[in-house]
Amino acid sequence: MVSKTDETSPVAAAREGQEMKDDPKKEACECGHSSGMPLVNGDGGHNHSEAENHNEGDDGETHVDDSNEQEVIVIQDTGFTVKMHAPGIEPFDLQVSPQEMVQEIHQVLMDREDTCHRTCFSLQLDGNVLDNFSELKSIEGLQEGSNLKVVEEPYTVREARIHVRHIRDLLKSLDPSDSYNGVDCNSLSFLSMFTEGDLGETGKRKKKGSELEQIDCTPPEHILPGSKERPLLFLQPQTKDAKPLQCLKVLTMSGWNPPPGNRKMHGDLMYLYVVTTEDRHVSITASTRGFYMNQSTAYNFNPKPANPSFLSHSLVELLSQISPTFKKNFTALQKKRVQRHPFERIATPFQVYSWTAPTVEHAMDCVRAEDAYTSRLGYEEHIPGQTRDWNEELQTTRELPRKNLPDRLLRERAIFKVHSDFAAAATRGAMAVIDGNVMAINPGEETKMQMYIWNNIFFSLGFDVRDHYKDFGGDNAAYVAPTNDLNGVRAYNAVDVEGLYTLGTVVVDYRGYRVTAQSIIPGILEREQEQSVIYGSIDFGKTVVSHPKYLELLEKTARPLKIQKHNVLNEKDEEVELCSSVECKGIIGNDSRHYILDLLRTFPPDLNFLTVEGEELPEECTKLGFPKEHRHRLSCLRQELIEAFVEHRYLVFMKLAALQLMQQKANKQEKECAAVTENGSSCPPAAVESSKTVSEDVDPKSKEVILNACKAVGSVSNTSFDIRFNPDIFSPGVRFHDANCEELQKQKQLLKDATAFLVSCQIPSLIKDCVDHTVLPMDGATLAEAMHQRGINIRYLAKIVEFVSKSLARQQLDHIYKLGVTELITRSAKHIFKIYLQGVELSGLSVAISHFLNCFLSSFPNPVAHLPTDELVSKKKRNKRKPRHLGNADNTAWASTTPQELWKNISTETRTYFNFSIDCESVDQAVEKYGLQKTSLLREICVKSGIQILLKEYNFDSRHRPTFTEEDILNIFPVVKHVNPKASDAYHFFQSGQAKVQQGFLKEGCELINEALNLFNNVYGAMHVEICACLRLLARLNYIMGDYNEALNNQQKAVLMSERALGVDHPNTIQEYMHLALYCFANGQLSTALKLLYRSRYLLLLVYGEDHPEMALLDSNIGLVLHGVMEYDLALRFLETALAINGKYHGAKSLKVALSHHLVARVYESKAEFRSALQHEKDGYTIYKNQLGENHEKTKESSEYLKYLTQQAVALQRTMNEIYKNGSNASILPLKFTAPTMASVLEQLNVINGILFIPLSQKDLENLKAEVQRRQQLQEAVKSTDQEETAEEKVTEPDHREMSQAIVETSTEQASA
Repeated sequence: MVSKTDETSPVAAAREGQEMKDDPKKEACECGHSSGMPLVNGDGGHNHSEAENHNEGDDGETHVDDSNEQEVIVIQDTGFTVKMHAPGIEPFDLQVSPQEMVQEIHQVLMDREDTCHRTCFSLQLDGNVLDNFSELKSIEGLQEGSNLKVVEEPYTVREARIHVRHIRDLLKSLDPSDSYNGVDCNSLSFLSMFTEGDLGETGKRKKKGSELEQIDCTPPEHILPGSKERPLLFLQPQTKDAKPLQCLKVLTMSGWNPPPGNRKMHGDLMYLYVVTTEDRHVSITASTRGFYMNQSTAYNFNPKPANPSFLSHSLVELLSQISPTFKKNFTALQKKRVQRHPFERIATPFQVYSWTAPTVEHAMDCVRAEDAYTSRLGYEEHIPGQTRDWNEELQTTRELPRKNLPDRLLRERAIFKVHSDFAAAATRGAMAVIDGNVMAINPGEETKMQMYIWNNIFFSLGFDVRDHYKDFGGDNAAYVAPTNDLNGVRAYNAVDVEGLYTLGTVVVDYRGYRVTAQSIIPGILEREQEQSVIYGSIDFGKTVVSHPKYLELLEKTARPLKIQKHNVLNEKDEEVELCSSVECKGIIGNDSRHYILDLLRTFPPDLNFLTVEGEELPEECTKLGFPKEHRHRLSCLRQELIEAFVEHRYLVFMKLAALQLMQQKANKQEKECAAVTENGSSCPPAAVESSKTVSEDVDPKSKEVILNACKAVGSVSNTSFDIRFNPDIFSPGVRFHDANCEELQKQKQLLKDATAFLVSCQIPSLIKDCVDHTVLPMDGATLAEAMHQRGINIRYLAKIVEFVSKSLARQQLDHIYKLGVTELITRSAKHIFKIYLQGVELSGLSVAISHFLNCFLSSFPNPVAHLPTDELVSKKKRNKRKPRHLGNADNTAWASTTPQELWKNISTETRTYFNFSIDCESVDQAVEKYGLQKTSLLREICVKSGIQILLKEYNFDSRHRPTFTEEDILNIFPVVKHVNPKASDAYHFFQSGQAKVQQGFLKEGCELINEALNLFNNVYGAMHVEICACLRLLARLNYIMGDYNEALNNQQKAVLMSERALGVDHPNTIQEYMHLALYCFANGQLSTALKLLYRSRYLLLLVYGEDHPEMALLDSNIGLVLHGVMEYDLALRFLETALAINGKYHGAKSLKVALSHHLVARVYESKAEFRSALQHEKDGYTIYKNQLGENHEKTKESSEYLKYLTQQAVALQRTMNEIYKNGSNASILPLKFTAPTMASVLEQLNVINGILFIPLSQKDLENLKAEVQRRQQLQEAVKSTDQEETAEEKVTEPDHREMSQAIVETSTEQASA
């Protein structure tokens, strides 16, 4: 789409990801049919050619630079070039693709440096105007080399406003304030400050030789090992040109708007007021023909054109004539703008908020001012009919066809787009509700009970209205119900049954309140809830109704969600059949769609936190002190746990069946035996969905085997494996026909087993993964994610900390322990802060928040809160009427909080909520006792509560003045939870690609992952967390396959995307920086590699601290690079820190430690300190010998190196003796002091980062090829369709160098083995 001469546009940027160079030899149908991976979702009924046709939905990104790339994808139409003629500039070529809409060319022109100031134009081909929404391929006569004319069109009020808005966006394009303020999906990125512009070929490539002298490698003080400083300022480094070029002082709407009638009839649309940098005050008329200066002043209205009069179609052209500075700076600004990486500019799908920000000047901005006071949502004025009917949009996109891949891509893209728009609108609405800017629909009731409608979204507060949750924990239950409901919506959306609809749901926590935003079922507001509900119960099971259509729809969701169909009694003691929990309500809207809502108990209850009279928990739970009384009775097991449990049971089932069959095998023919095993084992555990029924003709004995196995694992069916839960089994208020029947007892037992499985399997397996360091959380969010992936709820956090403290590998789990404690403290503080904030009125927010942070983190013993009334004292007598707000009547109670009281509350909270005693009376005690750091605590509480503080150095330890003042609190943001719609096909491709890579087929894997990237881009646009993972893996594959430049390119995108979509200090970003540094080093950009590693180390220090297993890897990387640039003393500091950390977290005898010893020894050798070098290498050798044995190559290498060191040491000693003996006339043999070669450094870097190249000689390759051919012949003979390597998986073609590299990616442990 974007020609060589062209700058990248947002649209083009959306393509950036899709322009991965396809391999020229890519065959049309190579998506790995042999692999048994599901390439297309659905019921396997699609033929395979479809998996290839999916590019119809693409915007056709084919690179046409290469002649041999035409056959990229069968149906992909190749792009073509058109010549663009725009007024005032030379004609230029533009690369387009047939799938594009005309509108996308508009976008590109509005983004190009030389045409960006035009918005109101049409494109014409031979004098015919092209329709904006038609695809290029449908336009007659448009072909290679066609001439397209850009023709200026007359303005309307709407077009004039769009033009002014666009010019303002161009003027603000380099201004980061929107990113700091968290608006319009802008977010921060700092990568370019460390890479100084673009990486790769376009970057300033220095020659390797000359580079060595120029590098200043000394890291800043605070990054050096052992530094206790944790400065905040470097988190958001300010650029040298932090003050972007000022083009105008003021551009705003004039007070003379709107034009009076007679001027309207002269074509005046609106008036603008401008102050240029030269201090000229100008009034401008926007007319249908363009913009010109008029003679109005601030106080006199005179719409006549000024003299001399310039009429310009574009505001930029007019301003350039009025103000020379504007002309100069605007051109410079646009040059800079288009030089930025597109990923720094395009919007993220969901808003990312920053917890720190520098002081940003608040400049005058007409568009921002206008937006704040009109109820504009997104770009409302561009949409006919003003507000959007969210429910209609959300449901219609779900109804789009999904038969084949292009359809599904279109559908998923539409669902994703509407969803991210809805999430943004709901967040704005929720903030407006809490800030008191929305009128309630029931204004007569007390504030907690009020409900709101704004922009077709329904808002309710998380309080227990009308004692609805009285039996479940009141307000506590009402607070947790929305998130449970959201999890239910997520689950039902993922199952995606046609004809069953859920509401758009977003949960927003803001200023201490929880707001649920939902799309509105058509007609629901006109009738009472009792009349509308035709399925389920509105009073938690006292009255229950059912409906055949709902049963039929929910039946389809029952298997994937593991829900057991069951009967409950209604108020008349009649049995009613349900296929969900009772409080799941079915309502048919006026649009006759079947909606389900209140899905808060989609998953079964967590019995460890639910005391039920007369029920005994399994022993695994009781010995850990369960069941515990929780604050509310809505605790559910997570979906991930249910899945894991079922998978676990499936393995048990297979083992049992196999065992019994073995026993019978003696008296059976083998043929029949095969019938059953095939039936089971052809379904891998992941395919638990597919029904595992046994065919009818199996003999009775095998049937009996299956029956026994089914009974043993608690399957609901006797002929196949099928585990389901009854979500109502322990619900208070729900009654069953016969509470003691065997069926119910079995259901109860199954649920108890699942609860036991959580504590006896899942928690220990998480701990084991942490010991092995396969899971490496660095902060609260990543720890929570690791728990959630295994189905462990946060309320088990204290149990995990307890398990860690009792573990044999306690030392290797130190980081998990500290993270756990930090998380317990900050989460408890967040609970308290939530209630604390509810009592604060708007004018006291910054004072209240700074006071809370002082009590929480400052060593200052008695901080005092200055009540906001000091500033302004009203002259009038106080009005008697108190203002109504959500909080308590006394809204100064918060001011009397003291640090002692707050920490006492935190201790109580950790004890009562998590059942963990921290016993700390102050922050300093906690820091001392658990080895925490205050910056991490600050970051966690800010991120969790949405606080934004000023970027400056805070002194936490002063006992003379409090740490925070009210000026330090910049903003409070919402914390938003919503459903993330998935790109299912893309995800299947991604998984297949990963599987291929793990089997060692890099090329095929690479192609599948490129495919996935294309599809992800198609659904999500250019910027998304999953695309980031895709790019990271691609970069790694490029690197392993020797294409360093492409690796750098992809990894740079991954880093930018991680910074923008996850946050600049997210643990994922830290790791992306590390990968990028490795690829920079491989590309010979040493100083950049060091800067990136230093950035990585700084972020990890800030987020967690020095004592973390990942720090060992980071420091080894830094040490190696410094060794490479001959900074030996610095290298030693980092490598010795790495050695100490490795020793702590991997055990003194691990291979990691041996490798660390070797790296340290190499530096000592370079310094000619052979005694120390020998000492370290001996330690390493001992470990290798004990772990791997005498004959292992590592042991041998080490012993060779020891011999070499000994020789060098002896030689040095001789020389020294010679000098002592003969003084100055000694004949000295020159000693070999070797600076390490870059290649040897890179080799070590690859080893520590877990990338291993195995050199194969020509002979090995021949053998390998012969082996592959032999297998192929064997296969053709058997015609087996197994997931074996087939003809397509050719081994990577041998390089024509001596040593070809067949490549294996390994874990670091093996790498050092």
